[in-house]
Amino acid sequence: MIDLHDVRYVRLGTRNIEESTRYAQEVLGLELVRTEQGARYFRSDSRDHTLVYFEGDSNDHTTGFELADAAGIDAAAAELDNAGYRVKAGSREECEQRRVEGLVNFIDPSGNSIDLVVRPHHSGRRYFPSRDAGITGFSHIGLRSSDPARDEKFWTQVMSARVSDRLGNSPLLRIDPVHHKIALFPSSFAGVQHINHQVEGIDDIMRAYYMLKEKGVRIVFGPGRHPTSGAMFLYFAGPDGMTYEYSTGVRVFTEEEMSTVRPRQFPFEASTSLCMWGSRPDIPEFKS
Repeated sequence: MIDLHDVRYVRLGTRNIEESTRYAQEVLGLELVRTEQGARYFRSDSRDHTLVYFEGDSNDHTTGFELADAAGIDAAAAELDNAGYRVKAGSREECEQRRVEGLVNFIDPSGNSIDLVVRPHHSGRRYFPSRDAGITGFSHIGLRSSDPARDEKFWTQVMSARVSDRLGNSPLLRIDPVHHKIALFPSSFAGVQHINHQVEGIDDIMRAYYMLKEKGVRIVFGPGRHPTSGAMFLYFAGPDGMTYEYSTGVRVFTEEEMSTVRPRQFPFEASTSLCMWGSRPDIPEFKS
């Protein structure tokens, strides 16, 4: 089993790099840390970067996961190869682009591009946001899945993720004490479905709600609260069809709970299982 440590970054192709950069700074509140080779690098915490926009196909998405064991990248590649996945070792240039010391890439069962990395770089200076969004860090992703039940087996049998809860057949998967770092949602095509940043509190959620409305950014879900993780949330539309989420108050399991968690089964019903406050989503993958 391949032991994951954390979700590390997301790389997104974009049709309009200038507009995506403006959005990342003025709407999301991320810090632009550098521009190189047609790409813009942003961070939201102490990591070197957590989001990259690059000039290219807007359906070209890659999610990076850090391995728990820095010496285990060759073993991870071998395990994926034995399981029937084509693995590509990262070139020196690709490692430099991602600011990591080692990298392999593969395509998951639904067609999602996944990087496994070791010794990713941290920044030696504080995260300085482009606006006061209250962001404390990049936290989780929603991944599109052509078969969530099949993909759950991949993430829990080949990878080290564990199920915290399920919405219908869609699992919410943890790789550390946080309730989930990966959520799988049914889709007819591959890619990242949404990107989550944690904020300090409910005040940041509500400030964002009014700011986004004033800027004309479409709110697609919330403000609300998830019955699964307990997180208060706000989802909103981003460039190239991407959905972004701010949330706060996500459940974090204790060490004792980590070994005894029994996943709960929720029906996939937008009005009850996705929001306990009654907000209804305008997100195709969230509609029952």
